Amino acid sequence: MPRVVVVSPPFLSHAQPLSVLAGALRERGAEVHFACAPAFEHLARRAGTGFVPLSVTRNANTGVAEATRQDAREAERLREFLDATRQGAVAALLAQARHRRADMLADPEAVLEALRTTDRRLRPDWYVVDQLSYPVTLAVHCLGLPYATFCPGHPSYVLSGPDAWFGLPHAWPDAVRPEPDALEELSAAVRANDEAFTSLFAEFAREHAPSRPAPDRAFALTSPHAVVHAYPELPWLPAPARGPVRLFTGHMAAPPAALDAQWEARLKGLRGAAARVVLVALGTFLSARDDVLRTVVTGVLEGQRDAAVVVAAGERTGALADLVGDRAVVAPSVPQQALLEHVDAMVHHGGGNSFTECLRAGVPALVLPFSSDQFSVAHDAQRSGAGVVRDPNTLVSDDVPSALQTLWADTGPRLSGLSAAVRGRGPGWAAAELLATMGRRVAGG
Repeated sequence: MPRVVVVSPPFLSHAQPLSVLAGALRERGAEVHFACAPAFEHLARRAGTGFVPLSVTRNANTGVAEATRQDAREAERLREFLDATRQGAVAALLAQARHRRADMLADPEAVLEALRTTDRRLRPDWYVVDQLSYPVTLAVHCLGLPYATFCPGHPSYVLSGPDAWFGLPHAWPDAVRPEPDALEELSAAVRANDEAFTSLFAEFAREHAPSRPAPDRAFALTSPHAVVHAYPELPWLPAPARGPVRLFTGHMAAPPAALDAQWEARLKGLRGAAARVVLVALGTFLSARDDVLRTVVTGVLEGQRDAAVVVAAGERTGALADLVGDRAVVAPSVPQQALLEHVDAMVHHGGGNSFTECLRAGVPALVLPFSSDQFSVAHDAQRSGAGVVRDPNTLVSDDVPSALQTLWADTGPRLSGLSAAVRGRGPGWAAAELLATMGRRVAGG
């Protein structure tokens, strides 16, 4: 029985799918420990795994970013990021580039020591490491520990070659096309980050693991054995020429739980007032963009009279309270996976989890990308026929009904086929393939 430690950063959108993978590995015979910040221990209990308290970054998000307790500097950077999203795609990506060192490499020495201690205590056969947890990847590299990489978002997070850059979207949807000058500024910023992080990685490796090879490019450091993509294998995705086995799982969602009595009653009320229900959720960070939430909800209520809405509004629930009525439910958080079994469309931000959960449920989406890999995900939603894309910062309420009508008219057979393929894989398939792959690779040296 292999012993595996799954290491997650303290962000719900990462920890949740990683804990699902941990549970699937356990169900297939592995002895598994889930390592994350203490606030996420409940995910290990739900997955039936052991738990290791391990914090790999000072930043955190336990479900709603604005509500998560963190120090003043982290809260300030969150505000800076949210303000930047109002200025457009490149401004948001530039803000993320400026924050990258504090976000991703705050205390690599402490992470190295924590991993060393964990390894001595548990003696796992191998690890699963989040691609965006760069200090963890650097630590396991320096310690010479075998590991698989989990890619939580768009597959381009695993760099495909020398012309790929972390922080520069692999592709853009038609609705969001930055000007060439803005793209040049962004390209310069991400290249500078690449050089700075690569230098930091090399210096760290020389100091802490002089016998180990220095990483070639920091953001390209990934498992030489296997990469698990929580994403479907789309034919246009960038592919490295050679390297680790790539496992495209389609999605990394647990089987959706049934709605509780309160949500059943809410949904019944909405169905009594409208023929269709639209779920609106912009993720654990971007629910703070209540201006966009208001635009979407107003557009549905005023322009799509046969539709009702359920809105995840985070800390902005009170600011949207005036919208609540027979056709609108506004809540701090929603049981997204369970609701997707009962709605007719979703409006989301282009997060990898939302995209793949919609695919699994066969629900078409209106995608409003703001930052990170969301532009690449939105491009894939558009190209695959699973959704339509609009720019959240130029969206007006009158645009929403026409976007939804386009969505319902144009999605159909293509979404059905992709949905079936996504449902055919998932966590169980990923766990079985990963155990087989790592068994071969680690045994073969």
